[in-house]
Amino acid sequence: MELGIDVEGTRLAATLDLPTGQVRGAVVILHGAQAGHRSYFCYTHLAQILPGAGIAVLRYERRPRIDGHDVPLADQADDAAAAIAVLRRYVGEVPVGLWGWSQGAWAATLTAARNPGLVAFLILVSCSGVSPAAQMRYGTAEQLRQHGFTDADLLDLDHLRDTVEEYLRGHTGRASAQHAVDRAAARPWFPLAWLPRELPTEPGIWTDMDFDPEPVFAQANCPVLLFYGATDVWVPVDASLAAWRRAATTEALDLMICRLDGCDHLPSFDEREDIESISSQYSTTLVTWLDGHLGTGTAGRRGCRGDKS
Repeated sequence: MELGIDVEGTRLAATLDLPTGQVRGAVVILHGAQAGHRSYFCYTHLAQILPGAGIAVLRYERRPRIDGHDVPLADQADDAAAAIAVLRRYVGEVPVGLWGWSQGAWAATLTAARNPGLVAFLILVSCSGVSPAAQMRYGTAEQLRQHGFTDADLLDLDHLRDTVEEYLRGHTGRASAQHAVDRAAARPWFPLAWLPRELPTEPGIWTDMDFDPEPVFAQANCPVLLFYGATDVWVPVDASLAAWRRAATTEALDLMICRLDGCDHLPSFDEREDIESISSQYSTTLVTWLDGHLGTGTAGRRGCRGDKS
């Protein structure tokens, strides 16, 4: 079913996949930063496997960027709340949860924190427990390590990202930051730094660079299923799990943690972007956990033994 979600004068095209029988629950999908289209394979996969379990799936186009600025997490959370309101017209008062991957996991937890009672559960894939700036410092350093660069190269990368971040915060001038980028651009590791060759003319383009997710985790107040690839090189998994465990101070924030064997930042093998490569451990754990939280556990299925916190 093709729908539209109206947000601040923009209409976001959406697709709703409904079960053929009774609707037991529903999931709204939130996007990774580089995967804003509803047709992305991870989202399509959910639309293929969940309706058969009685769970509706709503996918929609991510709000477009304006003048190169990333979409603020607050706006993404507003869009998710609007999507839930549209979904309710078709599924009634069944439990509605959010599924978020990477940046979408931050937006999902922020939606739950800002709207108590709106979100029944969270399913989060590769959810960083540190700020976007800290996560990118970690991830880009891991990229250099994976490609065999030296400790001296890693130190240079750290200095470069620190310089650029200070400009983006408005703490230093553009000229010195651009000079640092110009010098680094000739280095063989620069394409792995994930920085623009030409910096924006004004700071402030990265609104959420210092967003602290841990206090938001503590306010989510609903059951949470966390997936992390066993070899994720973009998210500091141990630090992220520590943040979640510190946040889980109430029974309402019930965590289930699953580390996916053979997966990295995506729930697929070899970072492939096709449905055939998606981990069966991920799929089975996802459906089994949802069955349990929607009141019809399926003891015959086996997924992630994981670790329950």
